[in-house]
Amino acid sequence: MNKRQLLRATALATAALVLGGAAQAQEFPPKKPVTLVVGFAAGGAADAAARLIAKKLSENIGQTVVVDNKGGAGGNIAHQFVANATPDGSVLLFGSVGPLTIAPHLMKLSYDPFKDLAPISGGVYFPNVLVVHKGLGVKTLAEFVQLSKKKPGSVDFASTGAGSASHLAGELFNQRAGVDMVHVPYKGGAPALQDLLGERIASYFAAPPTAMPHVESGKLIPLATTGLTRPAYLPNIPTVAESGFPGFEALNWYGFVAPGKTPVPMLDRWNKEIVKALNDPGVKDVLNKHGLTPQPTTRAEFAAFMKKESTQWAAIIKERKLTAD
Repeated sequence: MNKRQLLRATALATAALVLGGAAQAQEFPPKKPVTLVVGFAAGGAADAAARLIAKKLSENIGQTVVVDNKGGAGGNIAHQFVANATPDGSVLLFGSVGPLTIAPHLMKLSYDPFKDLAPISGGVYFPNVLVVHKGLGVKTLAEFVQLSKKKPGSVDFASTGAGSASHLAGELFNQRAGVDMVHVPYKGGAPALQDLLGERIASYFAAPPTAMPHVESGKLIPLATTGLTRPAYLPNIPTVAESGFPGFEALNWYGFVAPGKTPVPMLDRWNKEIVKALNDPGVKDVLNKHGLTPQPTTRAEFAAFMKKESTQWAAIIKERKLTAD
């Protein structure tokens, strides 16, 4: 074999290895079990939605999709974990509004949501509902504001962590209502709700799926929701906006992302499967009954949505001079 033939053979072998490796990296579904990481403790809205969607994905692709709860730091621990995970399509993240679009403007992170994580599709969105325990002695938002002003710094509110949607909802309410509620961060909705039910915390801008069963049982008092309009599933609860604070809006949402270097064909295939799962009539019905609106999107649409949310929260954080606890 002459030098020219040797070079040609080497080039062909290299190309075969590259193409073979790319094909293996883009093999769908991945041969190993797929992990869907959730940034909050089991039992909350994110966990419930993720498990429902993971089950449908498992059925559709014929591969196990396991939910892995990595709570803490308002969801940032989970987002950092996925940002550093192997980008082979076997690790996905049910990302949330806080770590993806709020936390970067509040604190220094070890990852960049727009570089180290790749958007796949929107997931679900919903307004939070401000609930208080019965022992607080208030039944309306006006009474809650009056109590907070009467005892500055003595009324507290729970959140799923610094930089989370529930944190920003509370801080935004502080500014708009002219009150001084104390922020108490938790590792997820379930532990926050447990302390609220135990009357160890005064209030919580909670996800409807976790709070409403306790409202219906009479254990918690709902004061207002955080969207601009009343959601169809909570028609009797007024919004903050209609209760004296026009324009108040603080939505919560979750979407699907993957490690930033995940191959585009793999991201596209996951988008197809996730959109299919979110459009499934059974999945949509369960999500809607729990107050979660499915939000399937294209990858480009979700990327644009994330950037819009990031810009909006950055402006609010700057204007209100908010900092992480």
